[in-house]
Amino acid sequence: MASAAITLAAEAPKLSSANTGFMLIASALVLIMTPGLAFFYGGMVRVKSTLNMLMMSFISIGIVTILWVLYGFSLAFGTNNSLIGWDTDWFGLHKVGLTELWPGYTIPIFVFMVFQMMFAIITPALISGALADRVKFSAWSLFVALWLTVVYVPVAHWVWGSDGWAFKLGVIDFAGGTAVHINAGAGALGVILVIGKRVGFKKDPMRPHSLPLVMLGAGLLWFGWFGFNAGSWLGNDDGVGALMFVNTQVATAAAMLAWLAYEKIRHGAFTTLGAASGAVAGLVAITPSGGAVSPLGAIAVGAIAGVACAAAVGLKFKFGYDDSLDVVGVHMVGGIIGSLLIGFFATGKGQSTATGVFYGDHSFTQLWKQFAGVGAVLAYSLIASAVLAFLLDKTIGMRVTEDEEVAGIDQAEHAETAYDFSGAGGGIAGSATSVLAATESKKVDA
Repeated sequence: MASAAITLAAEAPKLSSANTGFMLIASALVLIMTPGLAFFYGGMVRVKSTLNMLMMSFISIGIVTILWVLYGFSLAFGTNNSLIGWDTDWFGLHKVGLTELWPGYTIPIFVFMVFQMMFAIITPALISGALADRVKFSAWSLFVALWLTVVYVPVAHWVWGSDGWAFKLGVIDFAGGTAVHINAGAGALGVILVIGKRVGFKKDPMRPHSLPLVMLGAGLLWFGWFGFNAGSWLGNDDGVGALMFVNTQVATAAAMLAWLAYEKIRHGAFTTLGAASGAVAGLVAITPSGGAVSPLGAIAVGAIAGVACAAAVGLKFKFGYDDSLDVVGVHMVGGIIGSLLIGFFATGKGQSTATGVFYGDHSFTQLWKQFAGVGAVLAYSLIASAVLAFLLDKTIGMRVTEDEEVAGIDQAEHAETAYDFSGAGGGIAGSATSVLAATESKKVDA
């Protein structure tokens, strides 16, 4: 009996300073993705909506951080239920020990909690891009709190919780194809079907006002995504995290090239917006599959996603839903593609970022499991998000007035503008500069 106890003690995981440090860095990388997303979205809108887009991402950092500590983490990763977690010791983190390890791993619960917090922060922020120009900031802030509680937390438990039904079924989602991207994309579709189109949709030009800002945001997303993906192995003792790092780079490059090739053939030009959007599509698609495919498989995943997402962004004009910044076309479609292609290209390990490892190969068995996970998350998020938007719209109202939307949501909601066109000079020169700047501003807004 004593020897058995010694053996068990020897096999029990011990805190790893290396893995703990790595995961803290990965958590910081995931956090920087949200400001990166803010810049990405902020550059894609017209001048008069820039600050609002930045704020819609930044407010998620504040709201989700507090709610995740109070109850979100407990409900997402508690045990004893297949639909929602529950662990009262984790409410407010009031009974979590400093060196208490996440079960089965070598990092503290605090580290796993904060890593998952960063995922929870960026997921509702992704939705904001679909709602550009027309949503009250107060209504959006309340929506973030409700959506985290009603949609994100249960879905995260299904997919990553050790008792979640999708986890037990064997659905592979390395780092968030279902829980993050399909969840956000379907949620965005549900909301925009309720709140309607922007004033002037399909009539007025709504071009990005700052493509350099878009490229900066895309670069920050690409950089931070290495923490998002490689960190989801919760360490790198067996090399899977390194594989995910490689596959993230490979798939993103392939998707960017594929998107550019598609738009050159279809529209006759290689655009910077296409390069940025293609990169994001590749990042999205490899997120669920990168731990289960080879680098050659990652090239295939990225290339397929690049073409498919480039084609999908035009569906909003065909079907008439106003997805302002292509959240549905990139995140929902990219997440679906990356999740389903596991059934075709998986060669080994696939992992749930919570606990445990799935060993899968490309097969129809794995494919139907992926279909089950994708279908359930898509349907639940779309319906629940639409219901939340409907309730908010009928109570406090989701949209700004038409006059406020036309004049500019930045001024109406934040009493600020992104750029000062007044000029630094005085007298005649200063007046001429101001007039010219105001004229150019109106042209861009148009």
